[in-house]
Amino acid sequence: MTQTTHRIDQLFQQKKGNILSVYYTAGFPQLDDTVRVAEYLQQAGADLIEIGMPYSDPLADGPTIQDSSQRALDSGMSIKVLLKQLQGIREKVDIPLILMGYLNPVIQYGVENFCKQCQQIGVDALIIPDLPMQAYLDEYKELFESYGLYNIFLITPQTSEERIHLIDEHSHGFIYMVSSASVTGAKGDITEQQITYFNRIQAMQLRHPQLIGFGISNHKTFNQACQYAQGAIIGSAFIKVLAKGGDLEQGISDFISSVTK
Repeated sequence: MTQTTHRIDQLFQQKKGNILSVYYTAGFPQLDDTVRVAEYLQQAGADLIEIGMPYSDPLADGPTIQDSSQRALDSGMSIKVLLKQLQGIREKVDIPLILMGYLNPVIQYGVENFCKQCQQIGVDALIIPDLPMQAYLDEYKELFESYGLYNIFLITPQTSEERIHLIDEHSHGFIYMVSSASVTGAKGDITEQQITYFNRIQAMQLRHPQLIGFGISNHKTFNQACQYAQGAIIGSAFIKVLAKGGDLEQGISDFISSVTK
């Protein structure tokens, strides 16, 4: 790792709570909107950006994200196109950037080449939900770290305490705390069952901060999640905003304000 403080660590050092991470699909609503959406998110007050790399078989994604992925793929989005689009993004966006996607397309692209280009662009971390822990430790950890890329692990209500401690031991940045066992998508309120899970994780006093994702969609659920973690991740609810069309900048600004204020 380089000696300078990693952008994600810097964020968590400077802001102790209410961190808002926003996920959206690369190439949605239009193929060339990827960088524009990131710029508008930063302007609107997002703390962290997760850009989804569309994939034809996204296991963890609900219908909203699946539909946006399919539309982006149909428009011609690919890892190659995305990395080309992101060249120069650091001239416009300085908050942490994470790429989120599935392992197969990254392997097909070439893992080292992918990591190298991520470093050149200024990508801070990767979230690869289907990358097994052991495979990461055996095959990818050294490689990711040599290019300054944090690997963000997910935990769910079903993850054993032993595994959570293992994840905490090998994590950098933060832990992505999936709020429920279902796929992504805006839900109603946070349930008692979820609160029990959040309390259980809080009581474990992990070394790394957590952000809660899946089912966070508005001011109320964002605030609830922030009581149990350092912040929260919004995805499907934001993609619905993008899908409406109209003035992209205004739509993004209004949505982020409605969540944080």
